[in-house]
Amino acid sequence: MGTVTIGVSIAVPEPHGSRLQQLRAGFGDAAAYGIPTHVTLLPPTEIDDADIPAVEAHLSEVAAAGRPFPMRLSGTGTFRPLSPVVFVRVVEGAEACTRLQQQVRDASGPVARELQFPYHPHVTVAHGIEEAALDRAFEELADYEAEWPCTGFALYEQGADGVWRKLREFPFGSAVVPPQAGCVDRGSVSAH
Repeated sequence: MGTVTIGVSIAVPEPHGSRLQQLRAGFGDAAAYGIPTHVTLLPPTEIDDADIPAVEAHLSEVAAAGRPFPMRLSGTGTFRPLSPVVFVRVVEGAEACTRLQQQVRDASGPVARELQFPYHPHVTVAHGIEEAALDRAFEELADYEAEWPCTGFALYEQGADGVWRKLREFPFGSAVVPPQAGCVDRGSVSAH
């Protein structure tokens, strides 16, 4: 028995996930292909590998109580100077992500933990690279837009090679995304 490093996140679906991953690599972020494009719910957390079944049971309960919600990304942000990160902003679905991450890290669960920084849902597109490359990522993705219905989340494990691999998906209790008030058919004009 040993320890493993796990994380819980919402995957950014195709074609958006691959596109952002390729852009991240293009900015010079060597970790780009080892990290699936995502919105974090539980940051890298070391646990005893014997605790994985308890974590999976806990995540199953969280997902069963959850409902699909719309996710929309728009524009960029940064955590600089605190942290050398440029990200794409979550402009719709952030409140739902915040609630989910609180449930995942609940004090009564197997992965209760404090965060190093206040939770801020985002999609990292550059991390720990030269300032000029961070600036380029910030500028080039300033007009980036993507949206999709979030229907669940997944548990990942970081391998000895540093690559994150999906262990299991956790779909929400209902697969139906309710219509959103104030939205007009995307084929014409958006009322957002």
